Amino acid sequence: MPEQMIALVPTLPWLAALWIALNRVAGRNRDVFGERATFLPTLGASVAALLILVVLDVAALRNGVPGQVRLGDWFASGNYVVGIGFAVDGLSLSLGTLTAFLSLLVVVFSVNYMHREKGFQRYFFAINLFAGAMSLIMLAGNAVLTFVGWELAGVSSYMLIGYALDRPAATANANRAFITNRIGDAGFVLSIFFAYTWIGDVEWGRINGHAGDAGTLSVLMIGAGFVIAALAKSAQVPFSPWIARALDGPTPSSAIFYGVLMVHAGVYLLLRMEPLLLEAPGIMVALVVLGLLTAFYGWVCGLVQSDVKSSLMFATTAQVGLMFVWCGLGWFQLAAWHLGLHACWRAYLFLHAPSLMFMVSRRAKAAPEWLTKSRWLYTAALQHFWIEPIGDALIAEPAIKLAQDTKVFEERVVTPLVALPSQTNAITSLHQWEGRRAGEGGAPQDEVGRGEGLAGKMVQGVASALHWFEDQMVLKGSGEGLLTSLRRVGAHLTRIEFLLSQPRYLLYLVLIVFVIVL
Repeated sequence: MPEQMIALVPTLPWLAALWIALNRVAGRNRDVFGERATFLPTLGASVAALLILVVLDVAALRNGVPGQVRLGDWFASGNYVVGIGFAVDGLSLSLGTLTAFLSLLVVVFSVNYMHREKGFQRYFFAINLFAGAMSLIMLAGNAVLTFVGWELAGVSSYMLIGYALDRPAATANANRAFITNRIGDAGFVLSIFFAYTWIGDVEWGRINGHAGDAGTLSVLMIGAGFVIAALAKSAQVPFSPWIARALDGPTPSSAIFYGVLMVHAGVYLLLRMEPLLLEAPGIMVALVVLGLLTAFYGWVCGLVQSDVKSSLMFATTAQVGLMFVWCGLGWFQLAAWHLGLHACWRAYLFLHAPSLMFMVSRRAKAAPEWLTKSRWLYTAALQHFWIEPIGDALIAEPAIKLAQDTKVFEERVVTPLVALPSQTNAITSLHQWEGRRAGEGGAPQDEVGRGEGLAGKMVQGVASALHWFEDQMVLKGSGEGLLTSLRRVGAHLTRIEFLLSQPRYLLYLVLIVFVIVL
């Protein structure tokens, strides 16, 4: 049946990403000579995904939408069951087709824009990963599959914000965006747990259909987690500052991520939860308030920007804030139309920005006079209303310092506790033993390593005794025959170790393990 093909829509871009990665590891698509081998699979996957959705659209117009397509179970443990299901309704098909079309548009634009870039293959790998993730968000039939796409979109976003690996600012901004979005992900996970606990299922149909039976508090808790995830992903107040820092990536990635698709993922999540949100008026009020604050924030900050991408980014933030307002007022159909039209228009503006910068020679338009006369408001717009340093102080910096403290704790507490040697002169191969015997250096005669602490000293003593036994009784006592055999075995093992250290052989080994496990 045609609707069964819907699983290929997110799968095809991921297969293209896997193909690019495998060829990269094997060294077949490196440098400028590998651009064609990278671009063609991406183009083929994008075109095929769009054609599948067009076929499903035609079938839906003729026969009606199936509503839900379940292909099997992904995970089952007791009462917890996660199916591989897709929502094939008007909302998912329309926005899914738009997502596939805009992804194809950006792919075609990127091939010339990224030509001769050092990270050409890395860029298209992330674009394929993102295209499949966004398609899964639009088409997933349950909250768990949606969360999978949600996370993959965040990972690919992190990769492209930090595309310029040699620029500390780019990597720092990628970390800032990644850490901020983890707050939204936490809300998403909590809502999945609450849905299992109070509704007994994570299928979108059951979550929305049984929202009224779960109780007011349950609906509030489930909806609040999903709304926090939507606010973070769509860069709404108080999570807005991260998106202004996400422009370090190439222009096509900025277009598809923050002007066209990912910034609208939060709005789509609200559209998907329409019946649930209608049962929680408190959440609806919060959406209106936060949406209005975001729209004002994006509008005022956009008036003082001097570059094209920043101006477009703040304009996008303001428009998405209005979409949250429409959802909060219960005008979900208006929000859906606003989403689709804004995505198309913003794609044109972002992709046209490089040509616009080349053609325009005059200076950027100055801030309006009424804004410059208000010193406080003008300063607040320049400083992005000081939300960014507040967010860094409350979110990003604590996470970074926690990682640093964890490293110090591991070095000063965990390592001595488990008696890991801080430094070692251990003999790790027959070659080192022969070197020591020949006077070429190595560990002392009575010491194979240096341990610390009580446990470390005990391990050191046992190892020294075993080393003495091996040295005096085995290697010396068995003559040249054993030494020759050990030398041959060591040469073969060294060769195997060298092969396994190569990335392609390591990848093959991982794939073999997966095949055995599955």
